[in-house]
Amino acid sequence: MKAAVVAALLAGGVSAHRAHNHRAHQALFEKRGLHNETAGTCAPTCTTIYTTITGAETWIQPPPKTTSAPAPPPPPPVVEVSSTTEAPVPVITATTTLPGEVVPTPIPQTCPTPGTYTFPATTIVVTETTTVCGATTTEVPAGTHTLGGVTTVVETATTVVCPVATTEVNNGVVTSVIKTTTFVCPTPGTYTIGPITTVVPSVTTVVVPVVTTFCPGTYTAPAVVTTITETNVVVYCPFTSSEIPAPTPQAIATSPAAPPPAAPPAPVKEKPSPVPAKPSPQPHKPSGGGLGGNGNLWAMTYTPFRADGHCKSAGEVMEDVTLIKKAGFVSLRIYSTDCDTLPNVGAAARANGLRLIIGIFIGAPGCDNGDPTVAAQIAALKAWKQWDLVDLCVVGNEALFNNFCTVQQLTNLIVHTKQELGSVGYTGKFTTTDVLSAFESRDVSSICNVIDVATLNAHPYFNYQTTPGQAGVFVKGQLSVMEKICGKKAYCMETGWPKAGVCNGAACPGVSQQREAIASIKKEVGNEVVFFSFRNDNWKEPGSCNCERSWGCGDVFGV
Repeated sequence: MKAAVVAALLAGGVSAHRAHNHRAHQALFEKRGLHNETAGTCAPTCTTIYTTITGAETWIQPPPKTTSAPAPPPPPPVVEVSSTTEAPVPVITATTTLPGEVVPTPIPQTCPTPGTYTFPATTIVVTETTTVCGATTTEVPAGTHTLGGVTTVVETATTVVCPVATTEVNNGVVTSVIKTTTFVCPTPGTYTIGPITTVVPSVTTVVVPVVTTFCPGTYTAPAVVTTITETNVVVYCPFTSSEIPAPTPQAIATSPAAPPPAAPPAPVKEKPSPVPAKPSPQPHKPSGGGLGGNGNLWAMTYTPFRADGHCKSAGEVMEDVTLIKKAGFVSLRIYSTDCDTLPNVGAAARANGLRLIIGIFIGAPGCDNGDPTVAAQIAALKAWKQWDLVDLCVVGNEALFNNFCTVQQLTNLIVHTKQELGSVGYTGKFTTTDVLSAFESRDVSSICNVIDVATLNAHPYFNYQTTPGQAGVFVKGQLSVMEKICGKKAYCMETGWPKAGVCNGAACPGVSQQREAIASIKKEVGNEVVFFSFRNDNWKEPGSCNCERSWGCGDVFGV
């Protein structure tokens, strides 16, 4: 039987390519620099998007630290089969020897025969920000596929030098590596550097090499017990940072994942919300029925959680939303319906004349129409139905990247949500949002066909080559690529910069750096983006880059 590849799903695990609890490290790096008539290093004159490359199944190893020959591939697992009359398949314990690995790339485990395999836990400590060739898996249909490479948009003739994730064969062993490629762009335009063409006879799951950056931290591949029913199956056991909470579905973005369940807060005696002395202002509606803001500001993300993870009161929400209005924003993005978000944020938005971007949050694998969490959110929206406040409904936040949905499942859910909300009068726009790599590594044409506008989450901090001053050009470049993918106007549902954490290459967090980055984004695309987030999310874990709690930017806007 043809060998298969399986990615081990660890309880509470997070993709090794994302260390950011909200948005973690993107396997896709994008860069768009300033004009330069001479050669550059993936910076001057170009927008570089590191996309996935699909090829044959590979064993992943980091680049060698010395000039000596690369280490040989790991030996096959040591297999111990225990005979038993109760189990229908043998129980097998596999022990893996790591060949000098210094970064938490997924561990390949070979399962030659059917059985129940146990893979022991492994821990790796990363002491400095490290970029290597990592891997993920993707399923492709039968046929010829040209994927990956580096897509570069240049504004003038130039020579670009870029790292590219690719594969090479040595003595019959296929290895994923990062190579530096020099490419001459003779005229302005869009170029794809180093794509790979692969032909598969049937639906096949293959390994995708990607450029991956790991921040300092402790990473653990938990023990895994899995039952294999086919022969020659390769299981990839990803690492997670010990600092990242298990249940949160975010990694890089900066979208607020719902906080872990908590006991109800102690009763809080609050003052009743003040009654406006005059009629509430009419919510701003973009001209022409489109999206976007006035001048160079549009929207801010908002989640009604206190620092301890408990829900804010209606009065606290009103105070926050009033300040957001004072800062000059015209819309709010909310992610879900929990924590009385719809009645409390809705009332505050109406009182302040703000529009809403509402959402269906998918926080675990399986975005089926009948999923109780999804169904409850749809039911809450149907009961609330204050559609005169709503400009856009976002179904799913990074659900593709986190493998919570397949493309078809997400397409079906968007269609289902349209039907359900349409049945109670909603006639506004629909979309879904994700990181650019999630859209580029899949055929998302079915999703593009059912959404009204294209949206993505873009956080320049997770591109290790982007400085705060280049943040706006980075986001602008991502929006341009997203518009080409779906052929529709694109908007950014999340962007910002952390004020604390560790440096990710040239991308260093800090108070002044956050101000510089946000000023850059505001200048370039301020009326097309949703800034993340109003206040720091102290209820989150700090994450492997120690930045997860520190995206609050309300003070940058004077509130």
